[in-house]
Amino acid sequence: MTKEKRNIKELIEKEAPNLNNILEPEDVSIFKEMTEELRDTWTKKQMFRTETEMQFSVLNDAKYPTKAAKYWQCVREQNVFLENLMSLSFDYRRTEVKIKRLQQKLEQEEDPIKKELLQINLDEKVYSKASAQLVARDRMREIKLWSKFKKQFDDGSFDTKNVNTHQLNSYHLTMRNKAETLTQGSSQPEVFNVLGQLQSIERIKKENGQIEATKKPELPGLGAKPE
Repeated sequence: MTKEKRNIKELIEKEAPNLNNILEPEDVSIFKEMTEELRDTWTKKQMFRTETEMQFSVLNDAKYPTKAAKYWQCVREQNVFLENLMSLSFDYRRTEVKIKRLQQKLEQEEDPIKKELLQINLDEKVYSKASAQLVARDRMREIKLWSKFKKQFDDGSFDTKNVNTHQLNSYHLTMRNKAETLTQGSSQPEVFNVLGQLQSIERIKKENGQIEATKKPELPGLGAKPE
């Protein structure tokens, strides 16, 4: 993708005169003076998550406590962006065809009002095409970052072919983290859900011979009442 494809300065300048319909003349003049700044803003605006946000928000240690859990979440996230990028590519191709059709109609149309409407539709499609190119660039940025993280977490200590292999251990740690956050103020459904899943995981691991029987966690101040 070339730099020109993502540069909408020409599109902004072309639309600027039409802003007289919705802005005061003074604001239109200011808008024209800000064209380069607005092009820069449009180009560098944040669209999806930054690398920092991916690390501390998506791959947070409490929810994904193991390298395996983080790796497989990277796989999920990367696949979502792949699917979205492919869908965007199909939409982009449709837009290109629509642009060609509008250009063809514009050449054949003789009615000035209809031609004006066709030109507006054409300008809008050209802008949406530029926007799609920007979105595609940022989706690809995330795809590459998820690839980077996958390599970072894959230290050979876990199965990278079958997602199920790590889950019992990873979910055990996750549910223990959740159980530790429960307080007397936690709702009954929340407590029931967290402790129910934790106890189920520990039962499964015990049946598999992976852990010894463990004491059920108690909420602060909710221990056994004295007889």
